[in-house]
Amino acid sequence: MKRIFLFLATNLAIVLVLSVTMRLLGVEPYLNEQGLNLGSLLIFAGVMGMGGSLISLAISKWSAKRAVGAQVIEAPRTPEEIWLVNTVQRQAQVAGIGMPEVAIYDSPEVNAFATGMNKNNALVAVSTGLLHNMSRDEAEAVLGHEVSHVANGDMVTLALIQGVVNTFVMFLSRVIGHVVDRVVFKTERGHGPAFFVTMIVAEMVLGILASMIVMWFSRQREFRADNGGATLAGRQKMISALQALQRAHPAPLPDKMAAFGIAGGMGGGLKRLFMTHPPLEERIASLQQAL
Repeated sequence: MKRIFLFLATNLAIVLVLSVTMRLLGVEPYLNEQGLNLGSLLIFAGVMGMGGSLISLAISKWSAKRAVGAQVIEAPRTPEEIWLVNTVQRQAQVAGIGMPEVAIYDSPEVNAFATGMNKNNALVAVSTGLLHNMSRDEAEAVLGHEVSHVANGDMVTLALIQGVVNTFVMFLSRVIGHVVDRVVFKTERGHGPAFFVTMIVAEMVLGILASMIVMWFSRQREFRADNGGATLAGRQKMISALQALQRAHPAPLPDKMAAFGIAGGMGGGLKRLFMTHPPLEERIASLQQAL
């Protein structure tokens, strides 16, 4: 329930902020008696699409901490925390990024994730399940994978891609709705119910197609992060870490953070098109080929 509340509250806040912004820019409404004002519609779609994605990125650390209850290590107290902070610090220096915040969240599942607005203001979090069920070498490789996500700028790139596809989905769905309303239903002035029904259907269909593009990029960046983890911790350690994840069958992270975790789901056929991570066996095979 807490995760659902945070999700709804975050998205409501984003919508309110963007609505105020558009009113100040004078781009509402984009509908008029003659049809669509394409200029206003493009600005509307851009503000909502890119703005929503970038605002979500800006608050990603805040929302991630609360979604999983991650506790940032301010002053390491236990040998485990000391090792964790020192390892991330060393890897961050090698990768040439600022020291990320390091956090632990209580979960029996073996998983970890990284998020943040930029390379020098990131968060790397690991589950207690990972720390308890992986060896130090395997955990080091997982940390290297997450630090590589930060160094590669994956969170920013993913947010930009999501924003661009959101913009096109919002723009095209309204254009399609307008064309259907005018051509098929012969509405001459303003817009009839067909515009809104068609717009909603088109937005759903285009949204599904657009998500395939985003998920494809997400899968490609996992291979890059695996190679980064192999560079920072050692290739064999990275392979061992992925093999440990295979044995653990980790549960997925909350939807908004799934793309930022070390582990993903399993699937084939059409389901594969919507996976944030490639199958673990493919990631292992990719690393083994480079040996």
